[in-house]
Order: sequence, then structure tokens, then C-alpha cells
Amino acid sequence: MDASGGDRTMDRRGFLGSVAAAGMGVAMGPMVVEADEGASKGEEIRLGLIGCGTQGMTLAQALVRLHAVRIAAVCDIWEEYALKRAVRILTAYKQETTGYVDYREMLVKEKGLDAVIVATPDVWHEEQTVACLEAGLHVYCEQPMAMTAAGARRMVAAARKAGKLLQVGYSRRSDARYRFANEKLIQGERLLGRIGIVNGQWNQYRHINLPAGWPKGTEICGAMLSEFGYDSMEQLRNWRDSRRHSGGPLLNRSSGQLDVYNWFLGARPGGVLASGGRNFLNAAQSQWYDNVMAVLEYETPEGAVRAYYQTIPMNSGGGRYEAFVGDEGTLIIDQGPSYRTQVHRQPGADTAQKWNRLVREGLLKAIGKEDAAAGEMSWPLYVDESPPPYKMQPLMLGLGDAEPFTMPHVGPHLENFFEAIRGRAVLNCPGEAGFAALVTALKAAEAMGDDGRIEVAGEEYEV
Repeated sequence: MDASGGDRTMDRRGFLGSVAAAGMGVAMGPMVVEADEGASKGEEIRLGLIGCGTQGMTLAQALVRLHAVRIAAVCDIWEEYALKRAVRILTAYKQETTGYVDYREMLVKEKGLDAVIVATPDVWHEEQTVACLEAGLHVYCEQPMAMTAAGARRMVAAARKAGKLLQVGYSRRSDARYRFANEKLIQGERLLGRIGIVNGQWNQYRHINLPAGWPKGTEICGAMLSEFGYDSMEQLRNWRDSRRHSGGPLLNRSSGQLDVYNWFLGARPGGVLASGGRNFLNAAQSQWYDNVMAVLEYETPEGAVRAYYQTIPMNSGGGRYEAFVGDEGTLIIDQGPSYRTQVHRQPGADTAQKWNRLVREGLLKAIGKEDAAAGEMSWPLYVDESPPPYKMQPLMLGLGDAEPFTMPHVGPHLENFFEAIRGRAVLNCPGEAGFAALVTALKAAEAMGDDGRIEVAGEEYEV
């Protein structure tokens, strides 16, 4: 038996089945409810979507491909563009949907909804999620949960009181590659040995002269903007730059990667050091800091782990990834744009027999010089005297067969949510897990403000 309690000789086909099941949520998780009464009467789940911007429509793109899910209602305050576009697109996909400008009206008028997806700016997550839960609906809330720990606590409390599910949109938790890497290779095979260092980043290039605009004649009236907390169309369209509407880069962009740190290490940081500032974008372009370098200190049963993280806006070099470094190997994985998934064996470590066995079993694929020359190797550095990197063999199966998604990991996370509603799965990222990731990001931001180290008490992660 391996460290996870499973049979190490499981064949490749058997493990692929378990990965598929895990992607649907048939893995251990902290939040389970009985099958929803409405959903249990039939397979179809009637859904409301609040927020029809870029992320909302990315989710919609995945939703229309899922079995027995009907988007019965959509809501967005930008009626003349975002809302009408969403209704038009969904109608083309044979989704009979009703459009609403005010989510409160949708909750009153739409009878028979089972669940709601909240894909609005950060500032609205708490209020809209709580309102939907109190209306008796399950909720899938995009990351981050909220802009404060108190707001996220309120959301979890509302879900518990209502007896409804709250899934947070950290979709890496349902990505078959991430689940395979953690459950089979790190935890099961102990392939990396003792993990001591973690590295991660989200680097992107932002053209500082191109703020988001809008088509002429589609403006929202001033009264409507004011009612929903916006001073202007410019502020609405560039809400991520506003401290009033966004939790900033660490929450809005990076908390999903920090969630992977917590998840793979099975721990939460007890100390955080951070430094950053606004060095590339001026105050007219963004009210937030634009770069962060943070070190998070973890204590695990195997010893201390230090995890580095950075996000910058002026160069996309390296993209976004997470790397887990052990004394026997290194895992490098990302959720886009390259979707690379590789493990590297540490030269000199007496582990060749184990790694070769995994190659024979079909769980790893050794990549040699010929593969690199043919462009198959996605990691750009190759050192002749080192063992070649290994690809995780089965990871993309089941993700690339259908018409491709803009983000292929989104579909499995949504499907996990719906299967949990049907009573056939547990959530892969319930509110409690999303809360811990939010606190981790908030503490990194706090440490950056203090420009030094802060300690995080264990009870601060409890909800």
C-alpha cells in the first residue's frame, strides 16, 4: 500500500478512472449536503448567472456544454451591451433565458432556480452570495470570496444556516492535472521527497495606455451607476484598478495560486513577509500596488517550507505557474497559457527505480533530447548532464476531446458543483477552503503594507 492507502500497482486505466471521479468531486471534502429536492426530481439544474462580463461569459461558455444545466436567467447592470449580448449568445445555444438588470429582481421573479453563479466585481461577492443563499439557492462564487475576512465568514455562515452549498471558483481544485499531481505523485508516491521550497508567479504585460472602453451608445445612466456604487463608466469598466471595487492583485488574481500552496502542502502559513508597491502604473491607471514579492512560511509534518510568490504587470516572462521543490524532484505546473505539467528528477538522488516504474506503468513519460528538438518539451531549459524531465502521462485525457473551452479547467469545477447539488459528489472547493486562501492573500497584502514580517495565528484561518 502507498502513503495514501492505495495500491501502488494500480494500472493506468484504473487510475484514470479515479482521476475522472476526483474531478467530479468524489474525493474527500468538508462540505456535503443531501441531494437538492428540486434537482433530485430530475437531472436538470436551473441556473441564474449574475455578471455577464469576461469571466461570466467564460463560465457560460462552459455551462452550455454541460449535461442537464439550463441557464434560466442572466443579470448584469450593463443592459445595452453585456446583458443583451449574453441573452443573444445563450439563445443561440438554445438556452431560453430571461435578462435582468437588478439581481434582486431576478431573485424575486425567477421561480424554480436551483443555483446561482456570482461572477461580478469583487465588492459584490459577499452581498450577492448571501442574498442568494438566503433565497434558498446553492451558490458558485468566483474568486476571491470577498474583500475581507469578515465578509467571507458571513458567506460561510449563510451557507451553513441555509443548508446550501457554496463553491468558490478556485478551479485548479477540479483540474485533473492538479489533482493527479497532488494525490498520486506528491502524496501517494512521495515522488518529490521532502518538499522544502515552493515558487510561483503571475507575470503579465499590461499596455498602460489602453484602459478598457465601451461601444458608443451603450453607456449606463448615471443614476444606475450610482445605485450600484460606480462613479462613471470608466470606473465600471476598469473596476480591478479601484480599491472600492477590487481586492487588488493578491486577492483578485493570485489567491487561486496561494490556494494551491495551502492545498498541496496540507498547511497554512504561520508567517508572511512581503514587499511591493506601485512602480510601473501611476495613480491614474490603478489605485492598487502593481507588484508584489512575498515569502510565506509553512510548518508541515516533514518540516519547514518556504514559499515564494510574485506578481508583476510589466513583463509576462515565465507566465504563471507553481513549482514545488523537493530533495528528490521538482514539480512545475500551470493553469495557462502553456498548461505545462512536468516533474524533474533530482540528479544524484537514488530514485531512478521508482521513476522508471512510473514510466512503465504509464503515469509518467520520459522526455529526451529528441522530444525537446521536436518542440514537445514545454519547459525551455534542458541540461545535458541532468535526468530529462518527465511529463505526467494521463493528465490531459478527457479535457481535450470536446470543443475546447477558453479555459478548459472551468468545466470540471462547475460540473463538480452541479454533481454536489445532485447529491453525487462533495465540493472540491467549499467556502472553508476558499476562506483559508482569502486569509492567506489578505495576510500577504498586510505584510506588504507593513513592509516586514507578520505572524498569523491558526485561529485566523478558522471559520
